[in-house]
Amino acid sequence: MAVVAVNYNYFLVSVMVLLPALCVSQDTFTCSRATYYGSPDCLGTASGACGYREYGRTVNNGYVTGVSKLYRNGTGCGACYQVRCKVPNLCTDNGVNVVVTDYGEGDHTDFILSASAYTRMAQPNLALELVAYGTVDVEYRRISCQYPNTNLMFKVHEDSRFPEYIALVPLYQAGQTEITVVELWQEDCQEWRGMRRAYGAVWDKSNPPSGPLSLRFQASSTNGEWVQFKDVIPSDWKAGVAYDSAFQLS
Repeated sequence: MAVVAVNYNYFLVSVMVLLPALCVSQDTFTCSRATYYGSPDCLGTASGACGYREYGRTVNNGYVTGVSKLYRNGTGCGACYQVRCKVPNLCTDNGVNVVVTDYGEGDHTDFILSASAYTRMAQPNLALELVAYGTVDVEYRRISCQYPNTNLMFKVHEDSRFPEYIALVPLYQAGQTEITVVELWQEDCQEWRGMRRAYGAVWDKSNPPSGPLSLRFQASSTNGEWVQFKDVIPSDWKAGVAYDSAFQLS
């Protein structure tokens, strides 16, 4: 099996941030419906089903969404979509680009948008009129996530307990790709051992190896190749901290 190895010096960053398939149009948009959820600041929620916490509230300027069938048992977390509403004279041509950070079901909807994302679909000065609809017809398409000058990062989830339990969450996952398998290197056994997709974008393992952690993953865009990171997580890893991979998907 081919391996893509990544060599780098790691550094850490505290994360503060930082359907119905009814029809398909000729320009690859799929018809659906969307609604929105309320929050005091019109951003996302830190308790989303993807496990992103604060990142899920503020990434992409808070233009985020919960999805139903597109969630795909958590595989759809982090995916980006262009969503545009179809109310005559109220909606822009471009709509809004959103990141999936949560699971949610509505009235035959595929998208439950943050309030800021929902109103972003409206023509200037017509946001309140669009909000009054509550649920609207939309069309959407998958697009590449873009995080300029930002690498893929692996955050140690807040529920991790050093040293007996670790959970990792990929952040700033660019392109149109899903991470499908994650493994940690077990030095004493000289073998790779799989992590479990606990839920959403969260991968976990009890009794992880001691010392710096090397990991590798396969993604839908790597054609079966492994992307490998040596010592990407330091030996004194801490919950709530994200570690830079010096690598980005495309």
